[in-house]
Amino acid sequence: MNLELRHLKVVCTIAETGSVTKAASTLGLAQPALTAQLQRIERALGGPLFDRDRRGARPTALGELVLARARVLLPAMKGLQDEAARLAGNGSALTRYRIGSTMGPIVGGLLRRLAEDQPQAQITTYSTWLRDELYEKLAGGRLDFAMLGMCGDSSPSAEFGLAWTAVAVDGVCVMLPESHKAAGADEVALGELADDNWVAAPGDGCFADCFAAACARAGFTPRQVFEIDVRAAIDMVESGAAIGICQPTFRPPPGLVTVPLAGTPLRWRHLVGWHPESGAAGFAHRVVELATESYLDSVARNTRYLDWVADKPRLGVQSPAPVHADERQPAIAS
Repeated sequence: MNLELRHLKVVCTIAETGSVTKAASTLGLAQPALTAQLQRIERALGGPLFDRDRRGARPTALGELVLARARVLLPAMKGLQDEAARLAGNGSALTRYRIGSTMGPIVGGLLRRLAEDQPQAQITTYSTWLRDELYEKLAGGRLDFAMLGMCGDSSPSAEFGLAWTAVAVDGVCVMLPESHKAAGADEVALGELADDNWVAAPGDGCFADCFAAACARAGFTPRQVFEIDVRAAIDMVESGAAIGICQPTFRPPPGLVTVPLAGTPLRWRHLVGWHPESGAAGFAHRVVELATESYLDSVARNTRYLDWVADKPRLGVQSPAPVHADERQPAIAS
């Protein structure tokens, strides 16, 4: 693994908070994901960077060396990236759209609409399962906009000074084979699925914790949860080996159906973000409009979900709100 600036930021955050758990919360990551990332960093550098016990994490001699260099490099690089991004964005028209995403279901529709709406602009994309990569690229001027999903009432990390607006909020669904006992229902209670195995797409957010908590409230612990790519997840559901967590905008292949979870124990928010001081900020309103159109087009294919959500005013497209940013807390219209 090649060491990157984001890895140095992880090391600094752990040192500043004195705990991997607190650092994970600060960075908007799940603790297991941050622990695995730290282990990869330590392997790349040749030794442990922290002594860790129940009292927290304290830098080793190697850790102190890395921290000393990181505290010089990170501010210098951020200053360079911010100045370059502002200089590049001084034009009166946006000639390029660099869009990052966590591979959400409405990205394709947004890209198509943006190409039709702005035929003179160059459009490039960047996909990752890691939200902190999108935060860093937006803050550093290497992306103009980011689209990501977050569960429940969780928010993007506030430390980057980014602006965010919610396009829509969905009730999470379950993906089932047509042979499943609940496949024909209008909705299914989570507790009725206690005997099933589960599959879910990978990610570094809190969804795994939120899912486990929702299952606990429903009175059971999931038998097994496989974190695999979308194609493999579909294969497992088709075979009857597991059922899947999915968004209502997901289009299942023939033989599979999506059913809303009764009582909305899990919610999913579609967000668009940008840096408020970038040249792209002036075009954020139009990008949000196009993302909303893409969402409506995607969810319209799921007539079962549309009928189910009709009497749930807190779900669906969110009311327009001013887009702004606060350095302490990202702005989210919800």
